[in-house]
Amino acid sequence: MNIFVCVKQVPDTETKIQPSADGTFIETSSIKWILNPYDEFAVEQALLIKQANSGATVTVVRVGGTKDTEALRTALAMGADEAILVEAEDNLDSYMIAKALKGAIEKSGKNPDLILTGKQAIDDDCLQVPQLLAAMMNLPSVSVIVGFEDGEKLTVKREVEGGAIEVYEVSKPAVIACNKGLNTPRYASLPGIMKAKRKPLATHSLADVGVTADDRRVVYSNFQLPPEKPPGKKFDAMDEGAQRGIVKEVIGLLRNEAKVI
Repeated sequence: MNIFVCVKQVPDTETKIQPSADGTFIETSSIKWILNPYDEFAVEQALLIKQANSGATVTVVRVGGTKDTEALRTALAMGADEAILVEAEDNLDSYMIAKALKGAIEKSGKNPDLILTGKQAIDDDCLQVPQLLAAMMNLPSVSVIVGFEDGEKLTVKREVEGGAIEVYEVSKPAVIACNKGLNTPRYASLPGIMKAKRKPLATHSLADVGVTADDRRVVYSNFQLPPEKPPGKKFDAMDEGAQRGIVKEVIGLLRNEAKVI
C-alpha cells in the first residue's frame, strides 16, 4: 500500500513576519520554519494506516525552498519512510503547488493508494491545494476530516458549519484533507530523529515535475504589515461625582468614533 502525505513548511506562529523589500512576499531569511500543524494530523493518520497494513509505505512530499527541510525531517522522524522535495520558491500559488505535487507523486514510480494532506496551511489559509490536486489526478476528495475508517472503501467523517457531521464512503485511491481532532500526532522520538537523517530524500526541480512559470495563476504584490493600532484611551473614574459624565463620554466614543454600538 502506497501512502503519500503532502506537507508544507510554514513560519512558526511566534515568528515576527516582515514583508520583503519588493513587497512580493515575506522576508524568509530569519524565519523559523515548522511542519504545518494540520499536516501533522495527515502524517499521523498515514502512520496509523501503515501500522495496520503490513508492507505499507509512507512517502512525504513537499514543494518549497531547500534552505531548511525541517518539515520533511519532522515527518521522517515521526515514522515516514521516505521524502520527496520539489525545489521551488516559497511564494508559488496553489495551482503550481498542486501541479508540482502531482508531478512528484507520478515521478516516484508508485501508484498512490491514498493521498493525505492537512485541510489548510496556517500561513496563507488558501484551502485549495488538496482539491486542486484531486482534480488534476482525477481522484475523489473529501476535506475537513475528523473521522477515518479504512476498509475496502474509506468511511470518513467531515465537519460542517453548525457542528454537524457528514459521513462519506469513498473509493480508493482518494485525496483526504485532515482536520484537528482526527487523531493525536505523536512526538518524534530520539531514535526516530536519528533515523530520519539516514532515510531517503529525493529532490526534483519544478521542470522535473512538469511545472513552468506559465502555470502561475496568482501573482502576489504589495505585501505590507497592517497599520498600527492607535493607543487606547484611559479614563479616571475614581471620583464618584465624575463617573456619570465619564460613562456618557465613553458611550459617545464607542458609538461615534469606534462605531461598535
